[in-house]
Amino acid sequence: MSWADQIRPRFSRVLARDENEIYLANHSLGRLPDVAFENLSRFTESWATQLDSAWSEDGWLGEMAEFREQIADLLSLPEPDLIVAKTSAGQGLRAVLNSFSWDRPIRVVATAGEFDSVDFILRAYRDAGRAELHFVEASENEGPVALFTHEAIQSEITSGTDLVVLSAVTFGTGQVLPGLSDLIAHAHSLGALVVIDAYHGLGVLPFNQMELDADFVIGGCYKYLRGGPGACFLGLHPRVAADDSKRTLDTGWFAKRDTFSYERPEHAERWPGGQGWQESTPPVITAYQANPGLAITREVGVGQIRAHNLTLQRHLREALRTRNVGVFEPADENRFGAFVLLPATIPNALCSVLKAEGVNADARGSFVRLGPDFLNTFAQLTEAAERIARVQSI
Repeated sequence: MSWADQIRPRFSRVLARDENEIYLANHSLGRLPDVAFENLSRFTESWATQLDSAWSEDGWLGEMAEFREQIADLLSLPEPDLIVAKTSAGQGLRAVLNSFSWDRPIRVVATAGEFDSVDFILRAYRDAGRAELHFVEASENEGPVALFTHEAIQSEITSGTDLVVLSAVTFGTGQVLPGLSDLIAHAHSLGALVVIDAYHGLGVLPFNQMELDADFVIGGCYKYLRGGPGACFLGLHPRVAADDSKRTLDTGWFAKRDTFSYERPEHAERWPGGQGWQESTPPVITAYQANPGLAITREVGVGQIRAHNLTLQRHLREALRTRNVGVFEPADENRFGAFVLLPATIPNALCSVLKAEGVNADARGSFVRLGPDFLNTFAQLTEAAERIARVQSI
């Protein structure tokens, strides 16, 4: 029995939802383990029976500490205090933007392939006169897929750049951004800081913030980490956390030195290090919902999850190809993330038809995204290809 077969019974509730449905939107909303139900029940029970005493090291504060420890481990950060709990990755981005002086607009370089929320926030800051934006367009093609190149991004990062915002894996096509560590080193050589959006690969592709040397990492547990909405974070490089001159205006009383003393010194005195980046009362319930999925990811190991996902992708593409479905075949599978791209004339319409056929997928741009997961069996993927072939003319 494979490790995936052994893990699958621990997701019995979500797998029993619809026996006819083949869920291939794992790259969007991850499926939760059974123990998450128990964990959320523990949260509400402690609230009901302990009230304010639930704020304890073996209660709510302890669950938050575990969340930060698990995320720090996934990012390969040395201390859990370098993780700041957020309710969205966008909130983490705003904390970074709000750490800059506003004596002039900050010059930001990003790709045109950033997730909608990141893109929208950057445009909002530009519209408010607080940012000067430079978007790098995709400049190469592999078949129907437009790709971002290392050279085009690097050429846009100049001596006037303050901040670079890049996705490790693009959300629309799943492209793994090439030469990421070199781009970060180039930005640093010119005095720029770098934010990496890890949301679209974390938990299914290995990621090491320290090796990349990224100043900031934003992400969340909605997708591959199986933690649902609201369980997000900002990861700080130790040198950023240690720089007392680098502090965000996105703050609150959990960043306040001697948090529970309720004293009010004249100036806002913060905890040193990453704790000084905390905000107000943290979103405790999101830690309870996210910790079980995080624990399973760490138990299995991201490397093993990645290897299995690539095997599932190969199986699905082969099943589609043998049924004459025009699936995108990457020249190098390692240049892409955890889903298969199916070009379509009207992708949203195709998704609707597929859902009626019992295949749950989604669409971005000109593609339907098919995200196999270790909860999917090979037999399910073969059946999914059969159902897709029946409606491929749309």
